[in-house]
Amino acid sequence: MLKLHHLDRSRSQRVLWLLEELQLPYELVRYSRDPKTLLAPAALRDVHPLGKSPVLEDGDRVIAESGAILEYLVERFDHEGAFAPRDEEERLRYRYWMHYAEGSAMPPLLMTLVFTRLKQAPMPFFVRPIARRVADGALRGYIAPQVRLHMDYVERELARSTWLCGTRITAADIQMSFPLEAATARGGAQGRPNIEAFLERIRARPAYQRALAQAGVTEPLA
Repeated sequence: MLKLHHLDRSRSQRVLWLLEELQLPYELVRYSRDPKTLLAPAALRDVHPLGKSPVLEDGDRVIAESGAILEYLVERFDHEGAFAPRDEEERLRYRYWMHYAEGSAMPPLLMTLVFTRLKQAPMPFFVRPIARRVADGALRGYIAPQVRLHMDYVERELARSTWLCGTRITAADIQMSFPLEAATARGGAQGRPNIEAFLERIRARPAYQRALAQAGVTEPLA
């Protein structure tokens, strides 16, 4: 049986969602973040040397990286091709969005989180104004414009078709769900009706709702 090592408020939520879409039997091993550092627990290093989540076990195989796991599940278990690209154009867009999600969309969102936390981090009082000035400058001068650039781009792409690869959902939409949920949670995607409609569509899917229930949350980043 498949075993998913799942960390709360992480990219593994989209793997859990695809498992539910494909109606595959699996064992869910849940981990909680450290409440102070928000880091994954050391126990995950027993599963994979990097101590990250998600990690999927399929027999003797141990697969890390959410995009690689989604592709593995589609190639190995999606026998009807429900979430795989069906023609050359779909394949090109599918490959692009699978890589874009982590390679381009997530870095500025992660930087938003890091610099926002820097402003709130404990530090000597005489350092705090300098740290906040640096963080605010980075957020306003570079990070926020980058987030807007990417969200505007995705907004335009979703104006072309219902889903990112065409008229039907694929694993690329599942892969992109995390950065779009993250951008929405951090205030970077508001006022973009196509992104909002995309999120409404995925949240309405029964498998998406079952995945949230399995993780014990009401929202993927809650």
